[in-house]
Amino acid sequence: MAVKYIPYYPNTLEGQALLDNFVRTQRILRYHDNDKVVERVLRGMPLYEMEKKESVGNNSGHNMVIRGECLSACAYLKDQDIKVDLVYIDPPFASGADYAKKVYVRRNPKVAEAIKQTETEVDSDELHNFEEKMYGDIWDKERYLNWMYENLMAIKSVMSDTASIYVHLDYHIGHYVKILMDEIFGESNFSSEIIWKRTTSHAQRKGFAQIHDSIFIYYKDADNAIWNPQYLPHTDEHISKYYSNEDSDGRKYALDNLTAPGQGEARIFFGKTLLPPAGTHWRYSQENIDKLSKEGLIVMTANERPRYKRYLDTLKGSVIGSIWDDIPPVNSQADERIDYATQKPEALLERIIKASSDKNMLVADFFGGSGVTATVASKLGRRFIHCDVGVNSIETTRDRLVKAKAQFDVLEIKDGVSLYRNPVQTMDKLKSLIPGLQDDDQLDRVWAGSITDSRNGRMPVYVPNLMDSSTRLLDTAQMNRIIREAMPDLPDETKKVVVYYIDIADREEIAQFIHEQNDTGIEIELRDLKNVLDNVVLEDTCDYTLAYVQPQGQMFKVWQVTINSFCSDRVLNKIKEYNLKSQEQATKSSKSFKAISISDEGLETIEWLSLDCTSDDSKAPWHSDTEILIDKLGYVRQNGVDTQHFWDGTISSEEKPLRMKIRNICGDETIFTIQQ
Repeated sequence: MAVKYIPYYPNTLEGQALLDNFVRTQRILRYHDNDKVVERVLRGMPLYEMEKKESVGNNSGHNMVIRGECLSACAYLKDQDIKVDLVYIDPPFASGADYAKKVYVRRNPKVAEAIKQTETEVDSDELHNFEEKMYGDIWDKERYLNWMYENLMAIKSVMSDTASIYVHLDYHIGHYVKILMDEIFGESNFSSEIIWKRTTSHAQRKGFAQIHDSIFIYYKDADNAIWNPQYLPHTDEHISKYYSNEDSDGRKYALDNLTAPGQGEARIFFGKTLLPPAGTHWRYSQENIDKLSKEGLIVMTANERPRYKRYLDTLKGSVIGSIWDDIPPVNSQADERIDYATQKPEALLERIIKASSDKNMLVADFFGGSGVTATVASKLGRRFIHCDVGVNSIETTRDRLVKAKAQFDVLEIKDGVSLYRNPVQTMDKLKSLIPGLQDDDQLDRVWAGSITDSRNGRMPVYVPNLMDSSTRLLDTAQMNRIIREAMPDLPDETKKVVVYYIDIADREEIAQFIHEQNDTGIEIELRDLKNVLDNVVLEDTCDYTLAYVQPQGQMFKVWQVTINSFCSDRVLNKIKEYNLKSQEQATKSSKSFKAISISDEGLETIEWLSLDCTSDDSKAPWHSDTEILIDKLGYVRQNGVDTQHFWDGTISSEEKPLRMKIRNICGDETIFTIQQ
């Protein structure tokens, strides 16, 4: 349950999400349920307890990697009086697409060295892999706009007066969000719409191919916003066209016009009084003309016209405009590729961060995904906040930042949603998590399905949409909507409904409200969804040995943990599910199929290991004294440094390890207390 609610920006309800800035044409664009946004905004942002899960380095810059929702992260920042100087977000595009992560089975360490000795290099396309859903981008337009309105309002409330926000979207919903941002930030604070050409043209059955994304830029306050113009080097074509002149010392230059539109007085050039051409004025005062002439920067042409001598080597380049076609997407061969859906190139964020922030400023991404914003910010000497609700995002970003030698804390918002891997996987699994829950085509989409009970018959079940934070809190307003809007349309024989909640305002108050307002004749039972989610957190098992050994070729002994066997029921079930589905498809298409098999030791299902030599307290933040990441080809990244060595099934440390953390290839992490 939320500790308290934090107010949004002071003038929160000025726009009220009504998109009513079309009054000049007497047209008002309203969307379904926008009045409910006002209720939630008036309530404030939910503030939950924040738990520190890990510290990397001394973190003097207070960098944060936060697992949780944007709203709750902003509530925490505002409660701590932390102001953000630049925001980049790449939120869901309301595209109707599901995004999945490819899960690669690693090489068995028992045979990895034999593979190396035969110099056999396995191509990544040949590796065994299956997909695991990361998050869903499935929204109806109205709910998406409500959700975006609240998130943008929350973000605005933690932006500094000099801050800018970049919102990365595409054609599905970008034009609607642009109007929302006009409401929230003010049309006068709109800066630019960046067109990023993200791919080359491709065939389409009808219409022009969609090959670009849009990035909308707004200032918190246009008068005070940080802005550093960015430049591209001049092309050879540009230089040959405009800088064809050359001094005796080889310096290239162009002769530029000295006039600008508007009326003006005559000026003296080299003793001659010259009027500007009709309708123009000289750009410089007489004092500056005399100064530039002495410096040799004003010359007279053959037709007696003064020109400004602009040297190529004094220019930074061509000012970058609003069309960015020079930054390619992250392709399959890119060194920075980390196999994360929706990953954006570092060059894109480098340009944004350099343009709208200075060193040591705080850069935030509240839909952080692959961690590109935090990584680039760290490399450029900025502080950073990465926030995402998915565990894969947090783990990917954490590993990426370790490789970049960044220092940060990993924090988790205790809002109940993080009890399972991510919202979309939880929603997918609810039917198996809630005993007896089945699909029911006779019910409206408000209901997740129904449970059949011998006494009450068919009981419709309401479950909050974990991908829509606006439904998470069950308060009297939400309960009223269920009673007034959802329950009257239930079948006549309905005797009872079950209403699950993640967070509840006041259970006694809700019960009293139901007693007073429920005139449907249908009983309402309240259930805590967190109790269901608690029951599905499974831990992996591991058999290991600890020894104090002197590795061959080394002078000193080290503590070495040898992993004898590792078992993850969830990974094995995913592989079994994949094999059955693939076998079925292969049979239908008469194609050959090779099933994914795992050895008895199960070491192929390990992605990452870490030893904590600092504390054995199960409640203490994790401290990684040494760690190993095994990439999809089986090579080891040790303490953030990539190697060309295969994993041998061990991990070592100079100090005696007290705890060990192992992450399986699906991203589940389990902590083991080292038995001495």
